[in-house]
Formats: sequence, structure tokens, C-alpha cells
Amino acid sequence: MRIEGKQIVITGASSGIGEQMAYEVAKRKAIPVLLARNEKKLADMAEHIQQTYSVPCRYEALDVSDITAVEATFHKLLQEMEIDVLVNNAGFGVFRHIEDIDLTEAEKMLEVNVLGMIACTKAVYSHMINRRSGHIINIASQAGKMATPKSSVYAATKHAVLGFTNSLRMEAAQHGVFVTAVNPGPIATSFFAIADSSGSYVKNIEKWMLRPEAVARRVVDVMMTPAREVNMPGWMSVGSRLYQLVPSLVEKVAKRAFFQK
Repeated sequence: MRIEGKQIVITGASSGIGEQMAYEVAKRKAIPVLLARNEKKLADMAEHIQQTYSVPCRYEALDVSDITAVEATFHKLLQEMEIDVLVNNAGFGVFRHIEDIDLTEAEKMLEVNVLGMIACTKAVYSHMINRRSGHIINIASQAGKMATPKSSVYAATKHAVLGFTNSLRMEAAQHGVFVTAVNPGPIATSFFAIADSSGSYVKNIEKWMLRPEAVARRVVDVMMTPAREVNMPGWMSVGSRLYQLVPSLVEKVAKRAFFQK
């Protein structure tokens, strides 16, 4: 009932946890607004949501790395609706050793994972401040707390997401706006088709991977609440906290696990 009728914008909504969040908020009678590059997939999702859950569903094609397009899309949305929740979910990763990283690829990760998130947030933030109501949820990662080999650039982007989120949370609290970071471990989604094209990492950790439906439910559970963070799975969250206290010990003990990629 807490989010019933609320209008919830989800970036990266065409697959993975973005797609599952769209279904979950619709199931709870909130109104999903879907943003992603794949317009055909969004159209199919919107039709499915409207027929299955009997709630409206709007969608707009958007590449969050295109700052001009972000500004235009959110300006259009805010002319026609209130935005109660923004979920900055769009993102991707590539797992490579630093000597093999393509700098164009690294630039794209920063544009999508960091600058795109900041642009979407900035586009709705004044609107939420003026209403003294709203919730910004940024999908970060356990990689933002505990980096591992072959994920240097990806981990850097997620550290940036957490830094931005933690700072914004303090600013936004003065205006009645909630800000939450979501830090999942590996999730069984198409993310790894790009991040791990060899398939070796997924093969090594498959039994530990989170289900996207479970992550989506946890995120929707905290919408319009002052939750600081969502951390999944619990054992990995404990590991990342331990890492912050005694990093050298964790790196030594968990070295073999870190090199699973």
C-alpha cells in the first residue's frame, strides 16, 4: 500500500533487475515508467504490464550516457507527471585486466554507470525538493565496497556511485527526500554476457548468484522508506564490512576466491 499509485521511473528497465522491478511495482499497483535503449522490448513490457496488472505503464527510449537526451526525456516526463521514485539501474561492466582494457570501453562505463546516474538524479532532484517528497535509489554493487581483480574500472564506477549516493543522502535528508544505495553481489542476468564473455566467471560462481526477482523484491520493499542501503547476499555484505576493517587480511585469506574471474 505504501507505493500504490506512486509513479516509479526505472532506468535500464528492459532486462535484469530493472525488468523485474517493473513487474514488482506493477504487482503492487504502482505505476512503472520504463527507460532503456531497447524501445521494442519496452513496448512489449508495457503491454504485458497493462494487461497483467491492470495499471498504466509508460516508456521512453533513452541512453543515459546521452546527457542531452536525459535532460529532454525527464523534462518531458515532468511536464506530464510527478516522479515519486527514481531507480538509477542502468549500467554495465567489463571484466578485464587493466593492460587489456580498451579506454573507449572504460569511458563508456563511466558515462553510463556514473555520469548517466548523476544526470538522471539531477533531472528529478529539484522537482523532489520542491515537493519535499521523493526517493532516489541507486543500484551500486558489492564491487563498490570490495574490489577484485579484473574489475578495476567497473569497481571504480561503483565506488563512485556509492560516494555520490552517500553524499547526496545527507543533502537530500534536509528536504524530505530519501536516498538509498543497493549493493548486490553477482546476479543471474544478461549482465555477464558482456562482463564475462568467456563464461568462466559465471561457471565458477553460478551456485552463489542471486536471482533477479529476489533482488527486485528487496528494492521495491524499501521504496518510499528512509533505508540507507540494501546489501545482498548477507554473507557477502559481512565480507565487504570485514574488508573495510582489515583489507590486507581479507585479500590474503580470500585471494583464491578473488581470482575466480
